Parts: sequence; structure tokens; C-alpha cells
Amino acid sequence: MQGTSGTADLIEGETDGNTVAPDLGLYRVLRDDGGIRSVSDPVISAETKWRAYREMKRIRLLDARMILLQRQGRVGFYGACTGQEATPTGTGLALQEQDWVFPALRESSIMLLRGMPLSTYLCQIFGNAGDVLKGRQMPSHMSAKQVNQVSWSSCIGTQLPHAVGAAWAAKLRGDDAVAIGFIGDGGTSEPDFHNAMNFAGVAKVPCVMICQNNHFAISVPSSQQTASETFAVKGRAYGVPSLRVDGNDVLAVYHAVSQAVARARRGEGATFIEALTYRIGAHSSSDDPSRYRSQEEVDAWLKRDPVKALERHLRAEGSLDDAKDKALEDELNEEILAAVKTAEAHAPPPRDSLFEDVYAELPWHLREQRDALRKLPPAPGHGD
Repeated sequence: MQGTSGTADLIEGETDGNTVAPDLGLYRVLRDDGGIRSVSDPVISAETKWRAYREMKRIRLLDARMILLQRQGRVGFYGACTGQEATPTGTGLALQEQDWVFPALRESSIMLLRGMPLSTYLCQIFGNAGDVLKGRQMPSHMSAKQVNQVSWSSCIGTQLPHAVGAAWAAKLRGDDAVAIGFIGDGGTSEPDFHNAMNFAGVAKVPCVMICQNNHFAISVPSSQQTASETFAVKGRAYGVPSLRVDGNDVLAVYHAVSQAVARARRGEGATFIEALTYRIGAHSSSDDPSRYRSQEEVDAWLKRDPVKALERHLRAEGSLDDAKDKALEDELNEEILAAVKTAEAHAPPPRDSLFEDVYAELPWHLREQRDALRKLPPAPGHGD
């Protein structure tokens, strides 16, 4: 049920393929002790499991570092995904190069998994000359055409119709591409959610829509967001096959999204997935979650930490020990520190870039403004 604290509801009505509807139950692969649930073993390769662990651990360490930089005043804003690493990681591993991603706040890290250099990724947070967006977007709104990822909007929910529209375009052109659209539990109350779901159901577009239900829309608990038994069950009204998955179980997310993407690629239409998870940290660096939830609730969910859950599994399988884990953490910290140093060394975007990407040929009035700007002395820290 929605809106409860603690973890008792996580295993209530688990989906085992026989007794509970997929949009009411909870699909899990990992047991709490690190083993695999025999009724849902998807047989995932050791290479994929290790990649998932490395990527989740990198996000966890990166988020901690960037929050520290924000507190030091070196970046203006940051939105961490601590506790929610499994859904972007599992989703990213399930995609092919031609697929498109339309993220919400906590899925930007899929770009890293798909090959975006970490230093370039960080330049967007600094908003400097190394940023492929030329410093024009808010921090934590990363995107890049080179990895087929579109920026999300702080006006929540808007990316879902965009994902459905891109999927419709792919269908009309006959492209072998799937669009992935993310939304939070709070975003399901927006009209864009209903428009996207309805269109996806009617047009049977190759799209996978994923709701990260982290139990809070900033400070509004999901119990005050919906009266539905689950968010996944909302798909029934639109004729969109839906399921509910343990969003703290990266293997379950990977398997569920892989199946949904394959279904979309076969031309069988959209799927809606609710990933049940929990935001361990603040909504963003501007938020104080202690004002609206208890530490006891957070502690209960920490027992289902997605990084620790996969770590237990890898240790149970014998593919991870203390030495290997320490070596990985040292490697990742070194990578992050080097990327921060490289990103932070860039100058601000050149002033002339203000006039780029506006028109194919700059009109007279913008040429006049550019020429007037060039006559002014550069601001402190700007080289031009």
C-alpha cells in the first residue's frame, strides 16, 4: 500500500507469476540475504552484475562528492539520487545505442553508463565552457545528443509526452528505437502523465514509461498523492500493460525493463513500470527532509539500500570480497577526483556563445547586440 513508512509493505503480495497481478504485486529477484529468488531467476550474466555494481557505486560516490562541493559553494545546486541508483542503472543496462532517454531528476547518470565522459558530465553542473549545453541549463539537468538523452524540465511531467512523441516518430519512420520516459510519483498527478499514457495506449508506441515511486514529491507523501493501491495499476485505465518492480533491486529492474524494451521493439506497444524505491537523501541541496519525515523511516529503508543489496549478492556468489571492493572504491574515487579537477578548470562559456544556436544566420539586431557586448570589458573570471 502507498504512504506507509518502514519496509513491511515491500514484500506484501510479492509477484511470483501466479498469485498476484503484476501491477499490484512486487517483482523481485534478490532475496534479503543476497540469494536469488528461485521463482524469478532471470539468469543475468556475471559481467552485467559487476557492471551494475560498479555503476551504482560510482553514482553513490559521485553524489557524495558533489553535495560536498555544493556545500563549499563550488557549484550552485545539486540533486542526488542516493537510494535510487538501481533504477537508472538497471534501465541503462537494458538499452541499445539507438534508444532515447527522457529522464526526470534522478536518471541523468544513464548518460555515464552509455559513454558520456565523466568530466564533460560534470561541466554541466559547473555550467562552464566544457559544458555541451554551453552553460544554458540548470545544474543537474544534464543532456547530450551524443548519448541520445534529452534534458528534463523542472516543470515536472513534461518529459513523458516527449518520450511518447519520440516513440511515435520512431514508429512512423520504422526506426528500431525505443523511447524511455521517467516520471516521479508526484508527476503522476500532472495532466502530462495522463495525456502520455492515453496516447501511448492508443497509438501502441515503442515506449517504456517508468515511475520512480520514492514515496515523496519533495515533501508530499505518496499517501496524499493518490488513492490507488499502487501507481502501476493506473495503467489499466489506458490499456497499457503495467507492472510493479522493486526499485531497490537492480537485477529486477534490469530484467523488467529488458522485457519491456524487447516488447516495444517487437511492435507490441508501451509498458508502464512502477519502481518502488525510497529517496534516502534530500530532494536536492535546497531541501531539509527532516521537516517532513522521521529518521526511523529513513533507517528502515537503509536496510534495503540498493548498492548493499547487490553487494550482498556478489559476496554470496563469491565474486566480491573486501579487497576487491576496496580496490574498486579507490579506483572510482580517483576517477571522480580527476574528473572534478578537469571540469572545474574550465573557464566560463565565451560571451559570444550567447548568440549561437538562435538563428541559422544571425539577424541584424543580434549582430548589433553582440558587437556592443564585445566592446565591454570581460567580467572577472572571463577571458573574453
